[in-house]
Amino acid sequence: MGTPEGNLSWEPATRHTSLLAAPVADAIGTVASARVAPIDPTLADTAAFCEAYDVAMEHSANCVVVAGKRGGEVRYAAVLVLASMRADINGAVRRHLDVRKISFAPMDQAVELTDMEYGGITPIGLPADWPVLVDEAVVAAGRVVIGSGLRTSKVLVDSADLAALPTAAVLSLAQ
Repeated sequence: MGTPEGNLSWEPATRHTSLLAAPVADAIGTVASARVAPIDPTLADTAAFCEAYDVAMEHSANCVVVAGKRGGEVRYAAVLVLASMRADINGAVRRHLDVRKISFAPMDQAVELTDMEYGGITPIGLPADWPVLVDEAVVAAGRVVIGSGLRTSKVLVDSADLAALPTAAVLSLAQ
């Protein structure tokens, strides 16, 4: 069934910043509960990660970058939902961002804008003007595993710390 910790050895993230992407390392001090663990990068994708490390899907959260357009302006945001759920990008997310068109940001663009590896993008350390939309089920989950900005590690954090990020909004985002 799995747990939030799984079978990984978690250490305080502030003491192991070499396991984090640069912008995540710069911002990790604002997330008091953050712990980090190294993983096999070939197992970074959620389903493989949860199975290999015995982490419950209900305690693993995925972060995706979306790009919305309105009047020629592009608005970026991060969307965080539990791995066991799907985000309502074309409904709830589009309405919240007040955009006419929305899609997942192309991989190369997401990587360039976040300075994080694709498959490891996390809400910690994103550009300061990006909204971080956190599904209410993520907050209800308690402790969740998220990306570290790299595919070689994961971060375990109290979901309340994610809800407290400066640009975070907790919404009903899952379908």
